[in-house]
Amino acid sequence: MKPSLAIASREGKIVPSSDFQLSFLSKIQRIFNEGEFAATYKFALILGIADLCIDKTADCNESVFISFQELGGKFIAYYWQQSQPFARTGGEEQVLLQNHGRQAAIVSSIRVFREKYPRETINTAQHNRAFSGLLASVIRTIKEQPVKYIQNLAGGRDPFIFEEHKDGLLLRDGVAFCLRRFHPLVTQMARAQWVNHIRGIALNTRILGPSDDLESFLFSASRQALGLLREGLMDLRSKCFYCDGSLVRGGDVDHFIPFSLYPRDMVPNFVLAHASCNRSKSNKLASGEHLERWLDFSEQHRVDLAQISQIAGIRFEERGSLSVALWAHQNASSAGDVAWQEKQNFVQVLERDINLIQGRISSLSKASYP
Repeated sequence: MKPSLAIASREGKIVPSSDFQLSFLSKIQRIFNEGEFAATYKFALILGIADLCIDKTADCNESVFISFQELGGKFIAYYWQQSQPFARTGGEEQVLLQNHGRQAAIVSSIRVFREKYPRETINTAQHNRAFSGLLASVIRTIKEQPVKYIQNLAGGRDPFIFEEHKDGLLLRDGVAFCLRRFHPLVTQMARAQWVNHIRGIALNTRILGPSDDLESFLFSASRQALGLLREGLMDLRSKCFYCDGSLVRGGDVDHFIPFSLYPRDMVPNFVLAHASCNRSKSNKLASGEHLERWLDFSEQHRVDLAQISQIAGIRFEERGSLSVALWAHQNASSAGDVAWQEKQNFVQVLERDINLIQGRISSLSKASYP
């Protein structure tokens, strides 16, 4: 028997029942464990849909439409970093295979593009005239492979995530809510299985050692990129973002919205902090006082941060970072969670904090930038 999408009320909104949410998570886990895929596309598709649910700020039991253009952009962002050679210390370099047999088509397409246009970064590539061809190729692969097969389970088909339409996917009622609520868990599951899949490909074993940090290589900014980012942020503000004390050696590069909540690297979400402040804040949201300063800093230095992203090769995504902040604060507020103010001092996440972010998103949507 299918669990009812029977509803409960949360802050005046209609949301899926607990049974529906648990059933949804169970089915997602089955996709990761049972789905028959030679390549890593199913992980990218689930991550792409989940990330876009946050980008679209849909926070209730409603259907959401995701275009193939949007999904194609997410796939290119995920595989861009993974299309570069993995270099084991003291060993050879090789682009890791993402498919049993030959290389995954999307990785190959991105490799061809990058070899033809070596100066392009993930930030600049979309302005290249040839990018539309790359995007079209990626979209074709998405339609022909993960979209077509991902909802097949144990020999049957259960279209519990989406309906396919000509231009995109229409998510079922309640799906966007579940993917937003359980985003950290879904991301953790998808990444762990992605790493295991790549390690399980025989031709990758001569490159990968048991102690290599494959997950960081696949999903996080490189040390070189973070070093360039640190230098750029130091030029803008050579003080700890949280306590305002001077930074001697550049400080720690901290994710303002904790990496544990949303493990993506976006330049507007980085700040510099003392190691002690960073450790004390840990995986907590920062208080409204820090949030307001972060919003002001991001707006004041928008052009500078965009330039830093080009130099470091880390995605900019100003709107994306704000959507993530809004999602994180809405979840924390609903859960009655607290935010970090300073060492051993925590405060409530307030409705005012959410309103600040919504106001910034609104002003960004109305603004026109060169």
